[in-house]
Amino acid sequence: MQIIDRRLNPNSKSLENRQRFLRRAKAHIQRAVRESSNQRDIRDVLEGGEVAIPVDDLHEPSFQQGQEGVRDLILPGNKHFVEGDRLRRPQGGEGSGNSGGTDGESEDTFRFVLTRDEFLDLFLDDLELPDLEKRKLAKVAKEGVQRAGYSISGTPSNLALTRTMRLAMARRIALHRPSLDEIAALEAEAEATDDPARRAEMLAEIEALHARVRRIPYIDPVDLRYRRFEAKPKPMAQAVMFCLMDVSGSMSEHMKDLAKRFYMLLYVFLTRRYERVEIVFIRHTHEAAEVDEETFFRSPASGGTIVSSALLEMQRVVAARYSPDDWNIYAAQASDGDNSSSDETEVIRLMRSVILPACQYFAYIEIGEEGGEQIGFLPRSSQLWSSYERLRADADTLAMRRVSSRQDIFPVFRDLFRPHNAKAKTP
Repeated sequence: MQIIDRRLNPNSKSLENRQRFLRRAKAHIQRAVRESSNQRDIRDVLEGGEVAIPVDDLHEPSFQQGQEGVRDLILPGNKHFVEGDRLRRPQGGEGSGNSGGTDGESEDTFRFVLTRDEFLDLFLDDLELPDLEKRKLAKVAKEGVQRAGYSISGTPSNLALTRTMRLAMARRIALHRPSLDEIAALEAEAEATDDPARRAEMLAEIEALHARVRRIPYIDPVDLRYRRFEAKPKPMAQAVMFCLMDVSGSMSEHMKDLAKRFYMLLYVFLTRRYERVEIVFIRHTHEAAEVDEETFFRSPASGGTIVSSALLEMQRVVAARYSPDDWNIYAAQASDGDNSSSDETEVIRLMRSVILPACQYFAYIEIGEEGGEQIGFLPRSSQLWSSYERLRADADTLAMRRVSSRQDIFPVFRDLFRPHNAKAKTP
């Protein structure tokens, strides 16, 4: 979303003050978007919607010249007060806000509707893939523009004035173009001489100098130089995001719905913020397979749970298409935490020796039933959570969060993908 200030500037406010006001207004709008998103479904976010910001924060401060000393003012229409009377403060907020009423109520918020694109731009504005590095850049690049010297033709906006004037001066010196000061001095000398023959000779010389000036222009088309630009490929970091989701029978419909909502938000984030990020969808029960977007989000499945099958499938895809030397590799896994007890050793081995060393960032989202079963004051730890907990002490690229309701998705998502989040240890 772009805020354009079209107001006149009668008080001669500085540009920096006006820009500071625009930044403050945008910050209030972003805060309102984030607060409203906590009560929304993902499908609602994709449709935009109405947000509100405080009216008081839309007023731009101004400075006025003060008067020294004490001033006595006489206001017309006063029939009730004399000097020394104290004025009572209006009750119930009368006179404040955008439109005060007789009952003391006033409008203290400004409401407006954001489109889908504006809402998403504000929501995703300060999110990024953590620790995105530029690894192999030859295959992934975008066109940029760089200076490439000068040319003898171009558009007026690209005219290199300094270079043009320097070349014009060099040409005038080389061709011995007389200066105006030289001609003026000769004319003054001719006016002062009393010898008619000498004056005629000097006038002829002056005419010859004027003719030479006309033949040698101050700036000639051959002097013109234009700044030249050429396209240059700018390196871009290439990244791949692996989306791993448990679709086994232990995942209830509520859990699957939350997992799909999280991945839908992740998909929107990646496709809007990055042009060259590939997404790989892997879902698993006791077996894992790479699937397309449609199958990942909508096709039903059932079966047991073996998490290592998804990790093995990810290892296979990485070895086949995404070398860690060339790609920034990210992964997001959603599961209810259930796993076969015989698979725990294999999961820890794969994560420690294969997956985490290859990943820039690995986010694990554990989906629970709304209200979540707890032991005392602490939430119940699943088998998979306990396994990853053992790995997190030695791997700062592993982040873990729990989600049990739709309201948890947005705060958790923002927490996972805030800048430099991969370097911070999760609680």
